[in-house]
Amino acid sequence: MRTRSKTAAFGRPAARVALGLALLAVPATAVAATGLPGDAHGTTHSAARHGAVASRAAAGLDDPAKKEIAMQLVSSAENSSLDWKAQYGYIEDIGDGRGYTGGIIGFCSGTHDMLELVELYTKRKPGNVLAKYLPALRKVDGSDSHAGLGSGFTDAWKKAAKDTAFQQAQNDERDRVYFNPAVKQGKADGLGTLGQFAYYDAIVMHGDGGDATSFGSIRKKALAKAKPPAQGGDEKKYLSAFLDARVWAMKQEEAHSDTSRVDTAQRVFLNKGNLNLDPPLDWKVYGDPYHIG
Repeated sequence: MRTRSKTAAFGRPAARVALGLALLAVPATAVAATGLPGDAHGTTHSAARHGAVASRAAAGLDDPAKKEIAMQLVSSAENSSLDWKAQYGYIEDIGDGRGYTGGIIGFCSGTHDMLELVELYTKRKPGNVLAKYLPALRKVDGSDSHAGLGSGFTDAWKKAAKDTAFQQAQNDERDRVYFNPAVKQGKADGLGTLGQFAYYDAIVMHGDGGDATSFGSIRKKALAKAKPPAQGGDEKKYLSAFLDARVWAMKQEEAHSDTSRVDTAQRVFLNKGNLNLDPPLDWKVYGDPYHIG
């Protein structure tokens, strides 16, 4: 079952710049450097806490083995399969108002990231089978229109997906737009691997625009309820608050009304205290069971 989305994504390029600036403005070392209120030994405690936070965040979701797990987890929700590498050629309109959805992370013709992907691919490999559709992709960007695309485009996408250059372009855009910002913000907040994944999954689904259901807004709601480890808070309490805010955001849109990717997946790992996302992992999405040994 596919429930792909990104929050009405028409302002996302600027939003990504804003996210990058925010990340640069709030490094982990800055947010972790405040002593505990009323503690005469605040500096010592803060240094110890920062050391623990830095150690936990250092080996995070960007570890190759953990990143593979992240891709399998997302694929279970996005494609009902753990075989995420089989999704390079995936493309369809799922009727969510975002035009075509395609590839390993659900690039959308209506949310700008599909256009940027094809532009990158064409820059690296001029004259590829998708290049001729760039004018049409620019015209439909920000809408659900198929004008100038249609079956010719979807057939070309599937053909391009066999090209390792297009596969690498998908990998690189996934990292640039979603994975790297999520991991960077997670580490800045002092979160371990599970928390970084929770951020990644949220950015994949909601994007990071300026509306109430974007990743940034979800994080703000969580921060209003609990402090992250980098600010001296309890990691499990903060992640619980973040997942609560995430579920609220999902329920604001019919396409996301099934919240099992949180309720019977991420919440299961959190309740077990598996903050490092260590296998074995057992979870369900849309009622379907999955296992990573």
